[in-house]
Amino acid sequence: MEQREWHRNIRQLERRLLGAERTLTYREMASRMGVSTHSARKLWRALGFPNLEDDVTAFTEADAQALATMVGLVREGYLNEETAISLTRSVGQMTDRMVVWQIEALVEDKITNEGYDDAEARSHVVESLPQLIEPLQQLMGYAWRRQLSAALQRLTVRVESGLAAVSRGRDAGGSDAPLPLARAVGFADLVSYTSLSRQMSERTLAQMVQRFESKCAEIISIGGGRLVKTVGDEVLYNAETPEAGAEIALALAETIAADDVLPQARVSVVWGRVLSRMGDIYGPTVNLAARLTSLADPGTILVDADTAAALERSEDYLLVPQPPRIVRGFGEVAPSMLLRASGTGIVLDQS
Repeated sequence: MEQREWHRNIRQLERRLLGAERTLTYREMASRMGVSTHSARKLWRALGFPNLEDDVTAFTEADAQALATMVGLVREGYLNEETAISLTRSVGQMTDRMVVWQIEALVEDKITNEGYDDAEARSHVVESLPQLIEPLQQLMGYAWRRQLSAALQRLTVRVESGLAAVSRGRDAGGSDAPLPLARAVGFADLVSYTSLSRQMSERTLAQMVQRFESKCAEIISIGGGRLVKTVGDEVLYNAETPEAGAEIALALAETIAADDVLPQARVSVVWGRVLSRMGDIYGPTVNLAARLTSLADPGTILVDADTAAALERSEDYLLVPQPPRIVRGFGEVAPSMLLRASGTGIVLDQS
């Protein structure tokens, strides 16, 4: 009886989420879109969904209409096919992570605050989702517009300072010279995370990781940077000037060191050029920042010689030369420790 009720609830929720019954095969959906089955498959896979057999009735009229919007942008000349696939993939990857995050947060709330076990918590989340769908969808649409607005501001309001900083601190003949974007790239890595994770319960570990990620995200946002990604005990960010990257690095190190729950962090920041693709960044600058992070002592920030040269003209920072080190892929590197000379830096809201 309980199992039948569960499946009935799931079917009702699915119909509400999909907006229509599954009545179309791949071929029929492609026909609605006016494209080949191959093109329909490419868009479906770009959203992050698995391949299905041609004769499986798995799609709705809403699926065909949604995918047809991207086809229309290509036909009208606003996008080429490769860009349309890339944009579709961006939506698929981000919404996949977002949905998993949201469900896990709801389940954790049921376990922590209402005393359910995991199976009971997930059942109650399914029951509560109908009341949350519309508010979450409205918030997502609002947040996307706000984030796009913020991205446009970074492209315009800060473009002057970014362009002025492009030529600073880098040899035009460096290994990153062919890459298009000048950025400060920073890493923060929790010390002894692996050993600590073995000693913690799943709940305690999740709380520590969430605390680390939320504090880092706030600092990076306030500092005008962009959180590129988090991988467990590590965050990667970028900023548009060396100074912005340095301020974020200092705030990360200071805030994490002052936190009684988090272990200390190793931090690095490198000013150079990067390639941005699919929301991630690539290039020697990113690799060097990662290497310097592993070399930093707990609670300290390392920069390379070029980044130190770009920051030395500011009275806000102290650059303390460190012994040269052999860095895999880069040979001998002369790092400097970054310290704050004056000012309060990035201030977090403690409320």
